[in-house]
Amino acid sequence: MAIATVLGVSLGVAAGYFGGRLDAVVMRIADVQLALPAILTALLIDGIARGILPREVSQDLRVFVLILAIALSLWVNFAPTARASTFVERNKEYVQAAIIMGQHPLRIMAIHILPNILGPLLVIMTVDLASAILLEATLSFLGIGLPADSPSLGTLIRIGMQFLMSGEWWILWMPTAFLVLLVVSINVLGDFLRNIFNPRLR
Repeated sequence: MAIATVLGVSLGVAAGYFGGRLDAVVMRIADVQLALPAILTALLIDGIARGILPREVSQDLRVFVLILAIALSLWVNFAPTARASTFVERNKEYVQAAIIMGQHPLRIMAIHILPNILGPLLVIMTVDLASAILLEATLSFLGIGLPADSPSLGTLIRIGMQFLMSGEWWILWMPTAFLVLLVVSINVLGDFLRNIFNPRLR
């Protein structure tokens, strides 16, 4: 989530501040990726990494490839919001004053614009955290996520499926229930943050 947040917010703020070709390129890439489910993007990135990297190296870097695949699947949720918020803030007096004073664009974006658009981005971060957990669990359930010897709810659910009809139902239902409670709890936290940062809901 940290990688997705930094990448998506940076590209969104830069696109909203500079506009022009950078804005067009970033938003076209975002539009294409938004048309695809995150699981397909993650599978594509994982498949490319498996094809490029040697087998031994691929196994050693499996966790890092999974992290990168999830990050590159979710950055697109931050970019449009950061871009739209930057468009609004860029035309305000304090930003125009900073531009007239000759401050560097990176300083304006980091010090003046970014702190004023963090509210909606924090809400997206909490919601996407739940999406990242589900995405990792799904990939591990399919057998292409974390290594088999690493703890994962998806792996536990996949193993529990083998014991579903044997009477040992808790092997499946315990990790499933925990995954559901974890995702619901994070979504409730996201709703709470939305109520805090949205003045219309106060």
